[in-house]
Amino acid sequence: MPFRYRLQKVLDFRINQKEEQQMRVQQAQQAVIKAEQDIQKNEQDIITTKNGMRSADPRMYESYDKFLKHLWEKAEQLEARRQELQRQLDIEIAKLVKCEQNVKVLEKHKEKNKEAYIEEEKKAELKQFSELGVTRFFKQAQEKYTEEEQEILKQLQEIEGT
Repeated sequence: MPFRYRLQKVLDFRINQKEEQQMRVQQAQQAVIKAEQDIQKNEQDIITTKNGMRSADPRMYESYDKFLKHLWEKAEQLEARRQELQRQLDIEIAKLVKCEQNVKVLEKHKEKNKEAYIEEEKKAELKQFSELGVTRFFKQAQEKYTEEEQEILKQLQEIEGT
């Protein structure tokens, strides 16, 4: 009979949970990457605006200042968003680690049960072979005894017949 793990459904469930958590971690990583790209784009806009301000008409300085102030506020918001997304990513990674640990515990338990099952199978097989060996020994001893008995009877018949 092949090995059958009694907690296989639980193990499969935990593996599915781990895979779902991996997908959530990937989504969180992508969100952090996108936030970092938004920050870089905003920084590039700030640099471009500063360079444009240098060559602009002095009457436009106030507009440039307002726009730069807006870009700086946007940079602060983007950084706060990135930090929040990074915290969320850290939480998702911690959950993933926990899921992986749960799966490893069950896999280890399954492996131990499988080893115990194999050991039991070996013991049962050895017992069966042992029983066969004992049976064969007694059968051979019985055959030898009957052969010796027949030889003795032949010798007795020869002795009596002569």
